[in-house]
Amino acid sequence: MSIHDMHRGGSMTVVTLALGSQTLAIPTDLLREILDPLPVTRVPGAGALVPGVVNVRGSVVPLADLKQALCIPDEGQDDRSRVLVLDVMLGGEAATVAIAADAVHEVATIDAGAIEAVPASAHVWPPEYLSGLFRGAQGFILLPNLEQIFSNLANRPLAVQL
Repeated sequence: MSIHDMHRGGSMTVVTLALGSQTLAIPTDLLREILDPLPVTRVPGAGALVPGVVNVRGSVVPLADLKQALCIPDEGQDDRSRVLVLDVMLGGEAATVAIAADAVHEVATIDAGAIEAVPASAHVWPPEYLSGLFRGAQGFILLPNLEQIFSNLANRPLAVQL
């Protein structure tokens, strides 16, 4: 989803989550469910970005670590950790993926006009992995470009194929 698509929509409903000290927002139309932490089956040679898979109601689902993709330091997990199961488009086809979150905060509606492009000078995050950002009560909230992130992960030679 591009920032231009978001501006045409008027508003967007998102679920906010924590990865380390950073807050992200995921559009709720991509969210299938939020689960308590699941056992992860490590996949040999998978790498740090998609270290393994999880069993979601009998289906094998790749678990991606967005902290790695977005260069967010790992600050450990606590009892607020959750797994978000998402339905994203990869190469024109629907795919189910999961991401680990340190905490899930709330569902909110944001005005598309409040979404800003990521400044070119913001070298903190890989710009190709962000659709935009907006200011929340506690600071900036990132809108990850999940299609771009997962497409890149799926095309890596050692990554788990999504």
